[in-house]
Amino acid sequence: MFMILNINNNKFKVKTLHTSKDKSEGMMNKNFDESFNGLLFTMTPGKHCFWMKSCIVNLDIIFIKDDIITKIHHNCLPCTSEECENYCGIGDLILEIKGGHCKKLNINVGDEIIYKS
Repeated sequence: MFMILNINNNKFKVKTLHTSKDKSEGMMNKNFDESFNGLLFTMTPGKHCFWMKSCIVNLDIIFIKDDIITKIHHNCLPCTSEECENYCGIGDLILEIKGGHCKKLNINVGDEIIYKS
């Protein structure tokens, strides 16, 4: 399922992940293309940690709680080993976009997420 997210007038066409299988695969061995430029993980509220195992592109990992950005990990690098760094934060949604885009588009902690179907 796809939806449009707006952050500070920046629009992202995101693929929404609901199942455990989809969430565990995330951006592993994938790249963004013309069909989507973000991946949105629906989560239970609380602390969550992500890693970059088998990813092929750098990512900005954005933690969102109650439609407000609570944490951003900038330009996270892909990892090929079993000892990958964890990127943690509090939220009920986690958005992954192309690495470096948050700084480029001036997306910051405290910014609001607006959804459009």
